Amino acid sequence: MGPAYSDLVYFLEVSNTLNISRAAERLGITQPSLSLAIKRTEDSIGTQLLIRSKSGVRLTKAGERFVTHSRSLILEWKKIKHNTLLSEQELTGSYSIGAHTSVALYMLPHALPTIYKKHSNIDLNFIHNLSRKITENVVSYKIDIGIAVNPTAHPDLIINKICTDKVQFWAHKNWNKNKEQVLIYDPALIQSQSILKKLKKNSINIKQHIRTSNLELIRSLTEKNMGIGILPGRVANDSSKKLLKPVDIYPFFHDEICMIYRMDCLKTQAEKEFLKTFKTELKKLFQ
Repeated sequence: MGPAYSDLVYFLEVSNTLNISRAAERLGITQPSLSLAIKRTEDSIGTQLLIRSKSGVRLTKAGERFVTHSRSLILEWKKIKHNTLLSEQELTGSYSIGAHTSVALYMLPHALPTIYKKHSNIDLNFIHNLSRKITENVVSYKIDIGIAVNPTAHPDLIINKICTDKVQFWAHKNWNKNKEQVLIYDPALIQSQSILKKLKKNSINIKQHIRTSNLELIRSLTEKNMGIGILPGRVANDSSKKLLKPVDIYPFFHDEICMIYRMDCLKTQAEKEFLKTFKTELKKLFQ
């Protein structure tokens, strides 16, 4: 085992003064404590570093070489300490953010400019999938931060609610509810599955189905008055055309959009500040 950092500092002070009592006084420790530190250092190196005499001490040849190396070690340690503290204060590196494509489209373009102003030295990797997959990947350390809809609770997961939404039927403002309907939806969404189960109890004349995983395509086809679409309200309204209206006579599903992460993945002060900025900017969209 090598000498402790403090023992190196003590040895260098003795090499500067060539006097044990004077070095102890300058270091603010007792002479016996300093002598013990020198002995620990010599035992650790395995050779004599100082020759003691009545007039003071002098360095052996090994001691002279050890002074040079010790100074380099202390300088390197100071660099390591500085860079470590810098990583606490300044966010660098690559981070992954997971979100459903549609959620990312109406949330991230508004939040990212401010985030990049505050944290300009990071790289972001976006991963798009269903919210349940995003949640699984955050729990399993594959994604740093997730924006998930109705995330399942997990003991290692921090869940911060950002906003709510309502998934329901949307139609063109000139929609005719009395004719046969074309139903446009994403069958993989739990919200769609729940609504369709409830729909069986209601009277609706469905002519045919159009299935797609792209919510923006559902919105576009519904804007063309091709049928009624199952959409989150924020996706339906995230269009300059403003051609859609909610169909309140049919079932709906309430959503909670949340920011999720593992606390043990983002621990430095800079990472905590990044999380705070991200959450604040997302919430600003819905105030």
